[in-house]
Amino acid sequence: MKSFIIKEFYHIFRDVRSMVILFGMPLIQVMIFGFAITNDLKDARLAVLDNSRDAETGKITDKITSSGYFILQDELQSPNQIEEGFRSGKIKEVLVFENKFASKLGSGQKPSVQILADASDPNMANLLVNYTNGILMNYQLEYTQGLMEPPIEVKTESRMFFNEELESVYLFIPGTIAVILMLLSAMMTSISIAREKELGTMEILLVSPLKPAQIIIGKVFPYILLSFVNAITILVLGYFVFGMPIVGSLALLLGESILFIIMALALGIFFSTISNSQQTAMMLSMFVMMLPTILLSGFIFPIENMPEVLQWLCNLMPTKWFIIILRGIMLKGNGIAELWSETLILLLMTLFFIALSIKKFKIRLQ
Repeated sequence: MKSFIIKEFYHIFRDVRSMVILFGMPLIQVMIFGFAITNDLKDARLAVLDNSRDAETGKITDKITSSGYFILQDELQSPNQIEEGFRSGKIKEVLVFENKFASKLGSGQKPSVQILADASDPNMANLLVNYTNGILMNYQLEYTQGLMEPPIEVKTESRMFFNEELESVYLFIPGTIAVILMLLSAMMTSISIAREKELGTMEILLVSPLKPAQIIIGKVFPYILLSFVNAITILVLGYFVFGMPIVGSLALLLGESILFIIMALALGIFFSTISNSQQTAMMLSMFVMMLPTILLSGFIFPIENMPEVLQWLCNLMPTKWFIIILRGIMLKGNGIAELWSETLILLLMTLFFIALSIKKFKIRLQ
């Protein structure tokens, strides 16, 4: 019995993949959960439209940007720039100060500040508005501290762009579409080539006139159609059952969905080419894609609130870019002019995984 137990320890320690799963995955999961799951605000991109341009509005802006929660992204010159900034995704909140802010404050009137937020992510928008209101409240207390006067009051008016009712379904439907398509597409194709190896039919493919690129494309193509049917089904359910709007071009939305599906299928094929069994391919796709896809894509937790290292890691997640595209088309009505960079990133990822799959495809059995 003692010798058998020792033999099992040797067997486990020799298996690098088992050691990675046993010790590496818990560490990675704890790090991701610990840093990604946070409701704290950090470095939210802020723009200011200051119609007064006096000392007090400058103090308020400095107080907000020095809090550590916001960074000043832009100083707007016209109200027409507000929606354009939200559509581009460069800013998350805009402060609008009314004319003669300081003089109204000094005369005991109630000057107003508009707080405008991008509510395509309603949780983030709520967080932004609440933090801003808290800082403004603190400013009012500091202004009257030590003065024999009644407390001043700054009126705040909040407005949410693209989701005025703060419907949470507007957050979850785009993210759910991306996650489902990613996981299903990757898992479906991850077992395709591994299944050929297990069933012994890989020999037939290898002696056929087909080249590796043709085998890869032939494996992917049927799943493109099946996954596209899934995508349409999810969109129809979201629109008719949950009331998810599609403000932008439906043709562009479907085209971007096809591109994302091809990318996910290519990733699954890559997993399949480096796996010897269906079980290994399935486990690999589940471990690599499940948690990162949900936690590091901006689906639930804002990427801006994460540490910089995780933000860089988020850029490697295809679902991050697809969720930005979905929210841009469905909620903001964005076209390809606003989404070309995200589309280009998905296209490059697709070509990269297809090329990698072809390179890793073994033309000889081992």
